[in-house]
Amino acid sequence: MKAVSAVDIFQPSYLKFAVEQIREPLHIVVNQSTNTMAVVTSSDWEAHVGQSGRGPLAWMATVPPCHPEWLGDASFLETHRLRFPYLAGEMANGIATSRMVIAMANAGMMGFFGAGGLSVETVERAVQEMRAELGSSGRPWGVNLIHSPYDPALEAALVDLYLRSGVSRISASAFLRLTPAVVRFACAGLRRTSDGRVVRPHHVFAKISRAEVARQFLSPAPPEMLGELVRLGQLTAEEAELAAGLPVAEDITVEADSGGHTDGRPLLVLLPEILRLRDEICERFHYVRPVRVGAAGGIGTPQSAAAAFAAGAAYVLTGSINQCAVESGASDAVKAMLAQATATDVATAPAADMFELGAKVQVLKRGTLFASRATQLYELYRSYGGLTDIPSQVRSRLEREIFRTPLDEIWASTRSFFALRDASQVQKAESDSKHKMALVFRWYLGNASKWAIRGQRDRQMDYQIWCGPAMGAFNEWVQGSFLEDVQRRSVVQMALNLLEGAAVATRAQQLRSAGVRMPSSVFAFRPRPL
Repeated sequence: MKAVSAVDIFQPSYLKFAVEQIREPLHIVVNQSTNTMAVVTSSDWEAHVGQSGRGPLAWMATVPPCHPEWLGDASFLETHRLRFPYLAGEMANGIATSRMVIAMANAGMMGFFGAGGLSVETVERAVQEMRAELGSSGRPWGVNLIHSPYDPALEAALVDLYLRSGVSRISASAFLRLTPAVVRFACAGLRRTSDGRVVRPHHVFAKISRAEVARQFLSPAPPEMLGELVRLGQLTAEEAELAAGLPVAEDITVEADSGGHTDGRPLLVLLPEILRLRDEICERFHYVRPVRVGAAGGIGTPQSAAAAFAAGAAYVLTGSINQCAVESGASDAVKAMLAQATATDVATAPAADMFELGAKVQVLKRGTLFASRATQLYELYRSYGGLTDIPSQVRSRLEREIFRTPLDEIWASTRSFFALRDASQVQKAESDSKHKMALVFRWYLGNASKWAIRGQRDRQMDYQIWCGPAMGAFNEWVQGSFLEDVQRRSVVQMALNLLEGAAVATRAQQLRSAGVRMPSSVFAFRPRPL
């Protein structure tokens, strides 16, 4: 770099340069003649300013380095043996691939495989692949466990798989309440060492968006549930005893305005609420171990990540933006659609797995009619007692425009599916016409995500693409940079740039808090290969 004089350091271009040297101490200096503050890097101060005698400068303070590794909670990194406080979330139907999880682990971060919506056999193959690649390295990785209120046997089967396959971390998502399966995973293997410490081999990352659900995961498992698991031989008496003094989850991921299942709450409203709840419960139960709260939903720019860390997040988790990553399981067609999205190109639609409950998922609305068509189906479900009650004109339009098949044929296909997977659903449907209608409508919702993942061209207007506004914010941020090209969006490069930029924004705020005038341009960080 060219020699820096006492005049140069007062230029805005130098200020931006200095702030981005996040791994180097910065000195705040003042021109004693004009009483103007400036910032100079440690190396420039020693080489060109501090020893040159140029100008009436006085040192005021030194700001330490601000490494991306230091943005989150140190206990989070120590517990999970991570370098960076950054996770890639578990986008369902294998969109968060084993390849993505492996890439994150090799970069000192962690990812969760998207097991939601997949068969146990498919998940097992992915687990075996990740174990083969990462098992001996000691690098952490995880798998999703999505709440299945209508299929508790699936939850139980997945936990069986995870425990026998050596999966040590799960992201528990979309839970409305604790279930025996998630409690069993959290408590299996608990033991006390000779020096009195409790060793926890299995970690639950509870993704929540409501305080009442967070309270359940932050508290010890209910005694009656632990007792029943002991009675069934799924936990030992010692494991249940130790579980009574520990939270079900020691890592809580606050999910704000996200893609997929969401309550759409603003992060900076929800996160402080859950942090206060965490402190209250930790004090009540006298926990010795730290309980950490991370942030997800709306994390698509360095400033949003920096805001989450500044608000107290132990880590950040991204989801929507990773669907565009080269390691994503999404089709090329979906990646192209997502790359064009803006922050307002999203809408809510009924969730396939919780259709009858009225639960919502957030999806991309640009280039697809899924949100409006799925909402139409839910309104029909609420309005009529069964398929035969739907007016013939409306039914004909559904068969022509949405299902493209007679509803009787859809039911025959649905019946065959559940006859093999869960025969009780067929029995209920044959005695309850409203439940039969729900299963038929869920056929469309369930297949819409599969059409998108496969990139089925004739169904593009029906693509269900889970997406939050973070996707649009990310696209705007990377315009004109190397990350604008979808082919260069590796999950690791996206993560490193977000963290690097978050550190820059954090340092800029530190300097502004110290009284240095900071133009808005200093907070902006342009993506670059890292």
